[in-house]
Amino acid sequence: MLRLFERRTLGAPVAHIEVTNAGETFRVALKRVSTSRRFTLRVRAATRDVLLTMPARSSLHSAREFAERHAAWIGARLARLPRPVEFTPGAVTPLRGLDHTIVHRPGERGVVWIETGARGPLLCVSGEPPHIPRRVADFLKREAREDLQAAVARYAKRLDVSPKRIVLRDTASRWGSCSSTGRLNFSWRLILAPPFVLDYLAAHEVTHIVHMNHSPLFWKLTRRLFPETDRAEAWLKVNGAGLHRFGAVAA
Repeated sequence: MLRLFERRTLGAPVAHIEVTNAGETFRVALKRVSTSRRFTLRVRAATRDVLLTMPARSSLHSAREFAERHAAWIGARLARLPRPVEFTPGAVTPLRGLDHTIVHRPGERGVVWIETGARGPLLCVSGEPPHIPRRVADFLKREAREDLQAAVARYAKRLDVSPKRIVLRDTASRWGSCSSTGRLNFSWRLILAPPFVLDYLAAHEVTHIVHMNHSPLFWKLTRRLFPETDRAEAWLKVNGAGLHRFGAVAA
């Protein structure tokens, strides 16, 4: 069973399909691409959804049939995604590459702090239970901002450039970006990764202030600034998508 929805935003058609298989309904976003020659399906781990890329002139009827034929595949791939980890007591979340267990300390002063436990680092949270997820997320974002500001300042000094502003977001497709005005954007989730990964993204985006592209000159300067570029890229390729499950709410 399949239902099709379509709406228009600023004149551009935006559509999604709902595919049902084995009693479950899956939402499939549709994306028309002028250079596409065939239909392709992709399960996105970061956003835990499905994207169907289609040729610009293909019909919605054809998209519907293609998605329906692959409904079982969609269900199987979504089922294989790692389960979300909510920021609740007892959950384990990485911080700078090290697993920390969230512990509720309702009667203690403070908001969020780190302690050393018998079985590893603890992320201690005070206050009422409903506030724990937000407090943990806010703490991680503050830590991310501090680390990124320090790393950006370090690499900007080496290149003698001046970033205009650092903005933290929760992006699904990019870990960082640099605008033409020198504003640097980063995913706060970099604080979950080992420090060398966050350092690499800081060096990468600072280098974009000099080269607003990914030319050989850009990569040469990036590797000179951060020799572990290839190691960090490899880590993100293998582990990056998994960082998006932390703090997500289980369905």
